[in-house]
Amino acid sequence: MGGGVDYPRTENKVGSCRKDDKHLRGIVDMGSNGIRFSVTNLAPPASRILPTLISYRLDIGLYDAQYDPVTGEQIPIPDEITDAIVAALLRFRVICKDLKVAEENIRVIATEATRTAINSAQYRKDIKKATDFDVEMLGKEEEGYVGALGVASGFSEVSGLVMDLGGGSMQITWLKLHKGHLSISPKGSVSFPYGAAALTRKLASLRKGKSEEEGDVEVAKFRAEMKFNFIKAYQDLEIPTDMVEKAKAEGGFPLYLSGGGFRGWGYLLLYLSQIHGRHYPISLINGFSADQSSFEDVEKLKKVARQAEKIFRVSDRRRQQVPAVAFLVNVVAEALPHGIKVAHFAQGGVREGALFRELDPKVRNHDPLEVATKGFATESADEISDLIQAAIPKPSEAGGRAAPKSVDKHMIHAFANILYVHSPMSKETASTAALYTTSTGLMATTHGVSHSDRALLALMLEERYEGELPPRDAEFKLSLQDLLTSEEVWWTMYLGAVGRVVTKVYPAAVIQKKEPRVKIHAEWASGLGKHKQKEGIRLIFRIKKVHNDPMMIKESLEDHIKDIRRVGKKKNWVGGKKGWGIYIDIKIQEVKHLE
Repeated sequence: MGGGVDYPRTENKVGSCRKDDKHLRGIVDMGSNGIRFSVTNLAPPASRILPTLISYRLDIGLYDAQYDPVTGEQIPIPDEITDAIVAALLRFRVICKDLKVAEENIRVIATEATRTAINSAQYRKDIKKATDFDVEMLGKEEEGYVGALGVASGFSEVSGLVMDLGGGSMQITWLKLHKGHLSISPKGSVSFPYGAAALTRKLASLRKGKSEEEGDVEVAKFRAEMKFNFIKAYQDLEIPTDMVEKAKAEGGFPLYLSGGGFRGWGYLLLYLSQIHGRHYPISLINGFSADQSSFEDVEKLKKVARQAEKIFRVSDRRRQQVPAVAFLVNVVAEALPHGIKVAHFAQGGVREGALFRELDPKVRNHDPLEVATKGFATESADEISDLIQAAIPKPSEAGGRAAPKSVDKHMIHAFANILYVHSPMSKETASTAALYTTSTGLMATTHGVSHSDRALLALMLEERYEGELPPRDAEFKLSLQDLLTSEEVWWTMYLGAVGRVVTKVYPAAVIQKKEPRVKIHAEWASGLGKHKQKEGIRLIFRIKKVHNDPMMIKESLEDHIKDIRRVGKKKNWVGGKKGWGIYIDIKIQEVKHLE
């Protein structure tokens, strides 16, 4: 979207590096199902969203490589696997050198598959000798802690249970992230040998050489053992009382899930949501959520994994592990007191956790969308944000009327930052490009943003460009709206229209602080409308009375506030006349002085 437009360059110059840039981090995450290589720029102001310069994966299953395909017995990591990893590490060193990553800022981090290898010590020694890289081997508890940090990096706020499902192991803990400050179980995390690959192998071994009935007995014993272990872990983790009470009241715990095993499960759910009914609009796993009934519908997901010809982002290896993951999901659902309310899927893991660990709590508290849009902000973005914010009435004293919590100052600031980006485009393309900004466009790679927030910003931007779409994109807009409440959808229409009016008053995106052209005031009011019978928002545009005003502010406002007024008419409410909306009464006041 938006090809040919010369977008502003980001302030932190994510794509450019000085010699041995101290902010660059090269990380190799040696997992059980694959080895991931990446270079990230932690330079301010964008460090909160962990901007990635390069990322790729070596398809080596380090866990599977340690088992004889015939006997099933564990064997040392084969020399040919070590040689392939050494070659990949040497290649990564060259890439890091090209990007000017300081040698001391390159880390090789290993987890369960390396920790439990028969020849772990020799394997790491061989890598050190051939590459001069030290392999940092995380212990069970630390792996869980770092993985939890990786999950936290993918959300603005977290409060719930965190589970990381790798190939060889699974970790569980609880986590809170609030205003950049992290709280985690004093026990760290509890680790189990229930990784997707390990569990697949275990379940097969329980049935090997046995009748179906005998196999069922062995599997049932193992299931009971797993359930007992999960219940004990729940007790040992010392989950905060307030989190438990909230789970009791709301019908279960929120789960935050990471690791390849759970991501595969998430992609199966995403696949189902994109082939039935209105297609789910966002194909990013981070921030994707599933309710309890969908998450626990293991028979449907197993059937899809067996029968579907091709599933987006689910490899054949992941398909083979689906029955084991389904088994795990069933046991977890049974073991958790108070059940599961919702499952949130995270892209973050050890790599993101190691990076997030370096950030100061103040930096962690930065709003990801606000950070990501900062590089596109005009010089008056703060003033424009204040102007749009002024169109949102403060909560009524009775507490009955207020804008949704999701439409907060951070969302408005992000909106203001990127308000003018698509303005050079034609009317035929601007709304469409704006609509895709957060899913496949400029903001698609932004780490730490929920799908609902992506939908909010995209819809406001699309409305800012008059909201006119060709038929092929109208369905996509509806699917984005499906991610929000009717109330939130209405506010995207309203604020998008307000943003459009602001751009007409300030087409160059420059506000002279000492000589503003307009002031906005909004309040909840009753007695509105022709017959003084309506309740809603009283929106006032105050302008300075100027004789023969060359900017024609009054005329411009009169020409465009009708777009805002239209949002307040019942026929345009979300769901029609009987749907959700707010009446809007708009006035233009001319004054001698703008205070």
